[in-house]
Amino acid sequence: MQPALSPVSAILYIISSILIALILRERLDDKPGINARWLLATWGGALIIHAISLYGLVVTPEGLNLGFFRALSTVGWLAAALLLVSCFGRTTISLGLILLPLAGLTQILAGTIPEITFVTTHTNPGLEVHIFISLLAYSLFSLATLQALLLSYQNRHLHNHRPGGLLRILPSLQEMERLLFQFIAVGFVLLTIALGTGFMYLDNIFAQHLVHKTILSFTAWIIFGILLWGHWQFGWRGKLAVRWTLGGFIVLMLAYFGSKLVLELILDRA
Repeated sequence: MQPALSPVSAILYIISSILIALILRERLDDKPGINARWLLATWGGALIIHAISLYGLVVTPEGLNLGFFRALSTVGWLAAALLLVSCFGRTTISLGLILLPLAGLTQILAGTIPEITFVTTHTNPGLEVHIFISLLAYSLFSLATLQALLLSYQNRHLHNHRPGGLLRILPSLQEMERLLFQFIAVGFVLLTIALGTGFMYLDNIFAQHLVHKTILSFTAWIIFGILLWGHWQFGWRGKLAVRWTLGGFIVLMLAYFGSKLVLELILDRA
């Protein structure tokens, strides 16, 4: 049943992205907008179907099946859900233009590509907490990265004196930067908790098969920590904030998905 559900959620994600584009277009033209209930229905429906499909793929009697595409799809679902929540009262739905089709793509891949990478959690429930918080942190940093890219686009066009188009419906640079650092701050807290629970519940966080993940995760944690400190102490913003965000995100993704890509898809090791 799960493979059959994957295209349904992907289609709903795409429809939601189209509705977002139409809503943004109507805001630019100052026309009456599409009823937001349609967007909420398709976006919410995509999340529900995605969750049902993902649960059947990931949760098994043998443990959590967290292969590369299943883990990627989980991050996609969490990011899409967090973005929907963050949209209330904010002009952040523009991030959905990119994120929602990507979430749909990850679900298609997870539902069609067979992979078995079990993580046994029956004897260690704390490990489930560590995994969930880690994936939640990755999702928030994914949103922060999309926000940083949108902020870079906004900054570049304003400096080139081209304030039209999409910029007309975006919040001010100050609001965009404030939202960026909110994503980063919450993600940093979650990443800190994830690293802490890793020390608590993993048998040996510096074991040979985990050492690269540990070092890269700590490196990303340091990068985001320095960025937050620089922002609060010295007012770091603009291009500098965007570069540090992108750098930290790349390192963090390499920590988990980079190693899974090499081990599972290239070297064919579970």
